[in-house]
Amino acid sequence: MTAATPFDPLGLPESNATGYPEPYAATARLRWNRRLGDAAGLTQFGVNLTRIAPGGQSSQRHWHLKEDEFVYVLEGEPVLHTDAGEQLLRPGQCVGFPAGHPDGHCLINRGDRDVLLLVVGSRMPGEVSTYPDIDMQVGPGADGVRRFTRKDGTPY
Repeated sequence: MTAATPFDPLGLPESNATGYPEPYAATARLRWNRRLGDAAGLTQFGVNLTRIAPGGQSSQRHWHLKEDEFVYVLEGEPVLHTDAGEQLLRPGQCVGFPAGHPDGHCLINRGDRDVLLLVVGSRMPGEVSTYPDIDMQVGPGADGVRRFTRKDGTPY
């Protein structure tokens, strides 16, 4: 794509690839992304069209040190899981997660049809994400390469 070239987001490939190490990778297999921001040539923030099949979830529950994240529900009824508990979201609702606020979040599809989300997030160098429910974090190593580790820094 080039700047200001319209495109059909449903024409982009879907991927359920994940960088999560096992045993956490399996939870991401029912979540697919279409990378709209990449297709539009955006570099300062990401935009994904995310589809979660019944029984799937967006991610492990996590929070971002440096990046803001915004989710708009297009279809379906995902369950938002945060430190406050669980809340059902409906199409047309949205939720934002400010950088540095240590309230882990994820979206779970407990319904019988797909959930479709528009997910927008900043792309900050040196970003670190923490997963409060499991022994995992992700961030740059001493070499600057982003990788998943246990919270004590040991690799998976």
